[in-house]
Amino acid sequence: MTNEGVLKGSFFMDGDTACAEGAISAGCRFFGGYPITPATEVAERAAKRLPQVGGVYIQMEDEIASIAAVLGASWSGKRSMTATSGPGFSLMMENLGLGIITETPCVIVNVQRAGPSTGMPTLVGQGDMMQARWGSHGPYEIIALAPSSPQEIFDLTLRAFNLAEQYRTPVLVMTDESVGHMTERVVIPDPDEVPIYPRRRPKSPPGNGYLPYAPAEDGVPDMACAGDGYRIHITGLTHDERGYPDTVSVETQHKMVSRLVSKIKDNSADIIEVQEDLVDGAEVVVVAYGISARAAVRPIRMAREAGVKVGLLKLVTVWPFAEERIRALAADVKAFVVPEINMGQIALEVERCAAGKARTVTVTHAGGGLHDPDVVLEAIMGAAS
Repeated sequence: MTNEGVLKGSFFMDGDTACAEGAISAGCRFFGGYPITPATEVAERAAKRLPQVGGVYIQMEDEIASIAAVLGASWSGKRSMTATSGPGFSLMMENLGLGIITETPCVIVNVQRAGPSTGMPTLVGQGDMMQARWGSHGPYEIIALAPSSPQEIFDLTLRAFNLAEQYRTPVLVMTDESVGHMTERVVIPDPDEVPIYPRRRPKSPPGNGYLPYAPAEDGVPDMACAGDGYRIHITGLTHDERGYPDTVSVETQHKMVSRLVSKIKDNSADIIEVQEDLVDGAEVVVVAYGISARAAVRPIRMAREAGVKVGLLKLVTVWPFAEERIRALAADVKAFVVPEINMGQIALEVERCAAGKARTVTVTHAGGGLHDPDVVLEAIMGAAS
């Protein structure tokens, strides 16, 4: 991979554009996509920029083909991605499961809009957060990041590629229309200073009994790619360490699924990222992510001016969920306030982890706009009293 054509410096750009540039800085050289509001600008930027850095952009016939192409490009050795929104995300769910069971590193960006169905294509929503966790069938774990600014979508897209390679798994970037279309200053570091997690190549040459699904000590297998000379077999069926289908053995299923789950859960402390503002000693903690975390800043400030001890726990990583931190805070706070642009999704996780030790106050929004600061303030004040 060459850094020729990769940007560096300070720019004024929207979140969708920053997403594409974050991918390029991370070494992404393949984008398989299909236009859909409000994610189309990610594809447009990738279509323009990837050929300039030696990459390939392909517009597929639909979202199903898009993610299929992304998985194939990854097995050819390319860092690959796609970007979509609600209806397209739904179409990608089956092949998301394929990426998980075949342990294919790639990045899927969902610029969320108001739903369900076609909904409000040009307006904001956060209604896909539980779909991100449970949308494909079968038991599995997922990594999902939630940026709240153009700078953060650059940074987290870059991090998503590194996480994908480190744990050999698809990684989701769950942004939203407001962040995607918001224009702010974005600082792109020098390409030589960008941390790149290299693909985990086999340590022995071809012909020495390489097993594409035999885990290393951390539970993640090394990955040979098509054309490297290794014998590999890729299937969505339950398979053994050779990749050969074994669809009648309960032991093989248990061993495979347990490892797929544990390689994320056992490393969750390294994966999970949260940002805290005056959380310790607070009587109320606002738990928020994406654009809703920014919408909560003003009501939090107003509540503090009124004498309420309120903190902000911003979920940068939504999946795996910050269970241990919520449990620890629940022992000391009166209540959690959870504003999100859906009818209550992540609030259910907060309530589960609080386990009755602290109340969970949901501040729902059906989508199409941001929370009224007065509504969030009222929830904070009510929780404090």
